[in-house]
Amino acid sequence: MKEVRIGIIGIGGMGANHAGNLAAGNVPRARLAAVCDVRPERLAWASEHLGSDVARFADADSFFADAEVDGVVIATPHYDHPSLAIRGFDVGMHVMTEKPAGVYTKQVREMNERAASSGKVFGIMYNQRTAPVYGKLRDLIVSGEIGELKRTNWIITSWYRSQSYYDSGGWRATWSGEGGGVLLNQDPHQLDLWQWCCGMPSRLRAFCYFGKYHDIEVEDDVTAFVEYPNGATGVFVTSTGDAPGTNRLEISGERGKVVVEDGRLTFWRLRTPERQFNREYTGGFGQPECWKCDVPVDGEAGDHVGILTNWVNAILDGEPLLAPGEEGIKGLSISNAMHLSTWTDEWVRFPIDEDRYLEELNKRIAKSTSKKEVDSTRTMNVDGTFA
Repeated sequence: MKEVRIGIIGIGGMGANHAGNLAAGNVPRARLAAVCDVRPERLAWASEHLGSDVARFADADSFFADAEVDGVVIATPHYDHPSLAIRGFDVGMHVMTEKPAGVYTKQVREMNERAASSGKVFGIMYNQRTAPVYGKLRDLIVSGEIGELKRTNWIITSWYRSQSYYDSGGWRATWSGEGGGVLLNQDPHQLDLWQWCCGMPSRLRAFCYFGKYHDIEVEDDVTAFVEYPNGATGVFVTSTGDAPGTNRLEISGERGKVVVEDGRLTFWRLRTPERQFNREYTGGFGQPECWKCDVPVDGEAGDHVGILTNWVNAILDGEPLLAPGEEGIKGLSISNAMHLSTWTDEWVRFPIDEDRYLEELNKRIAKSTSKKEVDSTRTMNVDGTFA
């Protein structure tokens, strides 16, 4: 192939953004060939803005049967992502899915298994992995520059949302419509970056508050505590009810502390590793010599175009994926664990009990203001109905 023909299922906010970038030629060697949406007004928008060369489909069945594409971008509601990805693999398409990977890990694990057996390129739209500041942070950790991790803390409360935001759609902030609140809607990027840089925790205890600041049924305020396999600990705090909010990631290791805030990366580097200083120092009060270093962060974030370009390059040239789709289950596992810990008032160990999580989720879906049943044996169509 000299180019990748791409179709998009779901041309709402994010889908329209991807369509615009592809139609404008912002992704080299990629061509927008088809779009799919159940809403006639979105197909009318596509006709007006994307041109007559882009095929339009009103349902997923006709798209998968007739669209002449090599790859599909899935930009639909959360519950749809795994089922549509699986259909894409089954008909021989490469797949790029929007975040989150899904709502519950049991369906995402099935998606990952089908991806692996398909031989197709599977990516997820974790566009914040393209931000140089997080790439540099991960490099400092993976290279051992800050030493063995001791503590991680992320306060991400810059997600303020008004009640009118939640009132704008009946599916918003419902267990059956979105499958969660701030953890599923706003935080997938941070949960992914947290584990991408620091690794997966071994266990977690969380406190989610449902409808604390808004008239909604899902979580809008969360505080979670994690433990890592090496004994390090971490705290994750998030909310859509704080104004003004904060976005600060602080990671402490035996060789110092790294802080990411306001797009800057600062490293307080210890001349002597703390554990070594602790063993050798005999002066009572005292601490290791510390240098404050403003770490240079070069380049610009590729953002959504960067992830799409990397996916196309992987299809055509075998370039390694920056955000493999199979890794979407990791951040989702953390958010599922936060819900499950709150619902059961218990610690949750990784890997989580997927059947127990789905059982608890279905209890809440049964009482949801948006009545859409979810179970592990049925798949949801692109229009929100179940097959």
